[in-house]
Amino acid sequence: MLDRVLLATANPKKAQEIIRLLSSSGIEVILPDRSLQVEEGGCSFLENAYLKARAYWERYGIPTLADDSGLVVPSLEGYPGVFSSRFYQIEWGGREEVTETEDEANIRKLLRLMEGKEDRRAYFVAYVVLYAGDWGVWTEGRCWGSITTERRGNRGFGYDPVFVPEGDHRTMAELSPEEKDSVSHRGKALRKLLHILKYFTYG
Repeated sequence: MLDRVLLATANPKKAQEIIRLLSSSGIEVILPDRSLQVEEGGCSFLENAYLKARAYWERYGIPTLADDSGLVVPSLEGYPGVFSSRFYQIEWGGREEVTETEDEANIRKLLRLMEGKEDRRAYFVAYVVLYAGDWGVWTEGRCWGSITTERRGNRGFGYDPVFVPEGDHRTMAELSPEEKDSVSHRGKALRKLLHILKYFTYG
């Protein structure tokens, strides 16, 4: 099994979550000394995760873990989708001005577009890629739930304050870190990856 991976992300909250999820695995998570500007121009979450993993591997030469994730809302034609982190910027549904943070602008646009919709189903999806040049592996995790009518909770990041996972009445932002990890898309994808790595030898 691998003893260390480089984490290909410039998002400190995502990094914190991944490090926490891998804390009991025995794998050392290395953060890059500087983030790379990787153009996430892929048409899918998997493609974007691969682009990030390959870029960091080529720069550092260390087995690299990358994640691309987002929120999919069927009643919004699948948006925000791969545009989740910059949903406020795109023309579809109208642009949203950033008056506080990008996360808040994204949430404000989402809630505006969901006004009056009966079908509020949605799911978070994460694709995790582990890449080291001549080999690689990927996994997927999904968390189904629904979109609220207003933000609730102060934990987490992204769309967590407006997403209620199935089987709960609280938003992701109202869950403890451990509760979120047990149901989240990223937690599911990383647990699948760790299961695969039990049977994998590197080097």
